[in-house]
Amino acid sequence: MTYRLTLSPEAAAAKAGFSKASAYRIEGDLRLPSQKKAPRGRRRSDPLVPYWDAEIVPILKAAPGIRVIGVLDELRRRHPDLNPNIRRTLERRINAWRALNGPEQDVIFRQEHEPGRLGLSDFTDTSPLGIAIAGEALDHRLYHFRLAFSGFEHAHVVLGGESFVALAEGLQNALWALGGVPREHRSDSLSAAFRNLAADAREDLTQRYAALMGHYGMAPTRNNAGIAHENGSIESAHGHLKRALEDALLLRGTRDFISLDAYRAFVDEIVGRRNANLAKRIALEKEALAPLPKGRTTDFEEKVIPVTSSGGFILRRVFYTVPSRLIGHRLRVRIFDDRLECFLGVTPVGTLRRGRPVSENHGGHVVDYRHVIHALRRKPMALVNLVYRDQLFPRAAYKRLFETLREHGDDRRACKVTVELLALAHERACEAELAEAIATALDAGRLPDLAALRDRFRPEAASIPSVAVKLAPLDVYDELASVSIVSAHSNLGGAA
Repeated sequence: MTYRLTLSPEAAAAKAGFSKASAYRIEGDLRLPSQKKAPRGRRRSDPLVPYWDAEIVPILKAAPGIRVIGVLDELRRRHPDLNPNIRRTLERRINAWRALNGPEQDVIFRQEHEPGRLGLSDFTDTSPLGIAIAGEALDHRLYHFRLAFSGFEHAHVVLGGESFVALAEGLQNALWALGGVPREHRSDSLSAAFRNLAADAREDLTQRYAALMGHYGMAPTRNNAGIAHENGSIESAHGHLKRALEDALLLRGTRDFISLDAYRAFVDEIVGRRNANLAKRIALEKEALAPLPKGRTTDFEEKVIPVTSSGGFILRRVFYTVPSRLIGHRLRVRIFDDRLECFLGVTPVGTLRRGRPVSENHGGHVVDYRHVIHALRRKPMALVNLVYRDQLFPRAAYKRLFETLREHGDDRRACKVTVELLALAHERACEAELAEAIATALDAGRLPDLAALRDRFRPEAASIPSVAVKLAPLDVYDELASVSIVSAHSNLGGAA
């Protein structure tokens, strides 16, 4: 056809390697061979003809979101003799009808992001990863921060819900790791933090969030509630990050970590690798970021709580033990996502693991046996019906021993032996080794010997060194005195 623009049909055909007959045939009909085929007609009658206009279209207009299988089920309910093999035909016809007559759909408008303008925060559920800490499943989620232009990411393991404390801590960690501040911060309206709160509490959270944004000089923005794609620059990144974590876990060969810190280091490593692939864009965006303030702002809540005669305090339906000498005092408790920092006035007195209620009807317990073991030794029978007895045992071997002793029918002996072994673990700092010895004895079918264990874990006797002190004779002091007097007279004569 290119030759035909300047040559005759015969010459163009000769140059293209066609015969003259082919040239004149093409001249007569310029359509391609595929365009000359007549559409294939139906090979069987349309099974939907009796129902389409009378029943199917009214269903689609009345319920635009109904699934095809729902329409088919309704048709078969009305017409039991209808062949179920029409499903594919029905799907094609309904899809074609919706393309021409269906409701208008929402349109996603792709955005162009400039460096240093927008940072986004969101929480994502990571329970499908199946993470365990020392053999126990970890119920957690990730706080996820991302810059829209460069794709810089930061992830923070969150043990509780989507709270302001978790947002404040994770966001500040991200900004200080980044070394700068974007002009805007977008979130999903902190809907999880506001849920089921009274009006005063919502107002308090709003003011705290505004103060956090003001401290860093960021303009707070938020997407419409329930419209996930408006936060698409981070919503889609959730899936990429979790797939990267899943791949790394498969290569690691196990999802069990020795500690929470080890798991957090693992997440930081994966996020660091992803950021390394974007080093050039991140470096370009850093130049457009605003500088950090002089220091961080508050990323915790604070409560003043009295320590009761039970040797602890209750905070948000969770009982925490503290050293008994604090009974009667009021502690100032800073509430973080994963820990509580306790102060007596301005003096720090300890850090406790953050606990969670077991359910809506049952609270939780965070118990350290070291806080109460001295009192429990004086009243060992209190162990039988202690409300937090199961949480008191630091390791499974101690609980197993207590239950085994009770099976022998002597609660008094069970309490006495268990409490004494806990005291031994505390006094000799041998909790893990003692638990292993107890488990070994129980596995062998015998009860641990308390006297033998005390002897085994007693302090090693250290020999007292022999120190020989040689006393100087007293007349030496007289000689020193006489030398001092002669020296003084000599100095006076020189001065004269």
